[in-house]
Amino acid sequence: MSVEPKTVRCPHCGKNNRVPAAAEGHPRCGNCHQSLPWIVDAEDSTFTQVVDKASIPVVVDLWATWCGPCRMVSPALEQVAADLAGKIKLAKVDVDASPQLSQRFEVRAVPTLLVIDRGRVLARQAGARPAAELRAWVEEALAGGSAAESSAATGSAGAP
Repeated sequence: MSVEPKTVRCPHCGKNNRVPAAAEGHPRCGNCHQSLPWIVDAEDSTFTQVVDKASIPVVVDLWATWCGPCRMVSPALEQVAADLAGKIKLAKVDVDASPQLSQRFEVRAVPTLLVIDRGRVLARQAGARPAAELRAWVEEALAGGSAAESSAATGSAGAP
């Protein structure tokens, strides 16, 4: 699969912008120059380019199409990506279509969320959370917090 750009509507001025899945820096609106939310899809063949080599930290959503909590957490993650535009990229990985990544990150429950900076996992958690909790978790991971690794209230946990 090639890494195709997506069209993103600027939340500030409403103009459409083509945003690449992989690039240096972070995307800005061509009209108002504000930071844009950077939300991309990744898979086994594109993960290194899209996530590991990213110039800003990446929140990785390891999800599955059949997973109800995954569908519930997706809008919350997109809100976090919009709130932290210019500071993070959100990469969505369908674990069923990307078995190598499922194995690499030892995914035992979905959704599993990771914060990765230059190929290094800074934080990991399994399960869905509200947007405010997810944002706090991401910000703590970016600040180097020690409580950034957790599991869902259901007790499902991924491997560190």
